[in-house]
Amino acid sequence: MKKIFTFCLFILILSKVKAQSTEDYIAEHVNHAQELMRIHQLPASLILAVAIHESAAGKSKIAKYLNNHFGVKGENSSAEIRSAYRDYPTVDSSYNHFVSFLHSRTYFNVLFGKYDQYDFRNWARGIQRGGYAHSRTWSSQVIALINKYQLYLYDERPDDYTEPVPPVSEVAVKKTTSRGRIKSSTKKTNIYTVKKGDNLNKLAERIGTTSAALMKKNGLKSAALQPGQKLKL
Repeated sequence: MKKIFTFCLFILILSKVKAQSTEDYIAEHVNHAQELMRIHQLPASLILAVAIHESAAGKSKIAKYLNNHFGVKGENSSAEIRSAYRDYPTVDSSYNHFVSFLHSRTYFNVLFGKYDQYDFRNWARGIQRGGYAHSRTWSSQVIALINKYQLYLYDERPDDYTEPVPPVSEVAVKKTTSRGRIKSSTKKTNIYTVKKGDNLNKLAERIGTTSAALMKKNGLKSAALQPGQKLKL
């Protein structure tokens, strides 16, 4: 009898763990995220990824006890935990407040006129620049979650949508002078990650070059591209 009870308890624990998976969290909240996307024109993928990041996919204490899925600080009336984070009557109200918070701050509100509901990368970077989080890798982590769980599939992108080419980044390069001294210079590089549906000819046209030039620059023997492949543009 004791063995049966232990086995049942083990099955119950497993079912609870499964119910707390990130995939289940996404399925539970994607509809509301998409509703907000259609009203406010910001990516549903971004909303979901920020919530997953800030609430540990609903498993954090402030998510469980305060319905706070975006790490927003403020007063709360909880008798269950002591926290510097505000509480919400429902999870949906936490989602709603996240969007209204972005609208209420000038440095976030400008993003609504700058980026569309498909450009999750620039949305994440723009929110980080506005000071939403202290971590310098916050936007990278959010973008990684979007890619890992393919959250961009919920953004209702047109079939012919092409992601903007990332801006040119500058990296410091050290050069040796004729006298053996090292001097610093700046070299512009642009590394592009190939997305599903990308075409080498189209990429070349967008940056004002040819597919042959891109193939030579990247040492490619074929024009066929694979998602995740890195290209020097």
